[in-house]
Amino acid sequence: MGRLIDRKELLALRETWRANGEQVVFTNGCFDLVHAGHLALLRTARAFGDRLIVGINDDESVTRLKGEGRPLLSFGDRAELLAALQPVDFVIGFSSDTPLALIEALVPDVIVKGGDYTIDTVVGAETVQRAGGRVEIVPLVAGRSTSDLITRIVRHYGHAD
Repeated sequence: MGRLIDRKELLALRETWRANGEQVVFTNGCFDLVHAGHLALLRTARAFGDRLIVGINDDESVTRLKGEGRPLLSFGDRAELLAALQPVDFVIGFSSDTPLALIEALVPDVIVKGGDYTIDTVVGAETVQRAGGRVEIVPLVAGRSTSDLITRIVRHYGHAD
């Protein structure tokens, strides 16, 4: 089962995994209102290697990226939910708008992103590819997104201020 990890501990584990020949997979996102689409991405990502590390934006960076009123769930709640999911080995938070610094430090063997990305738009792709790794783009699950969930909730329950 996954757990929240700090950068120093993660990088030490990365060295152990590298020495053991284990493939490290990384994905990231806001994961605000975890849903079946997220789970599908995580299951697919886990299948690409031996360890799945999930980077999640802290609350301030989610607000910068998604706007006022977001995140709906706090960093602690989002991290706890992700860490409890079977495919996830470790969860690590980051405060910048992108995980580039984390990817440059970790140098995962595989970066996985959803089908709304292209290899050219995946942050850290060059770092991973330069080290001999790869980027995997996996299809999105139709109708499964946080934005869709918010829209359905507002439509059904009205706008709550």
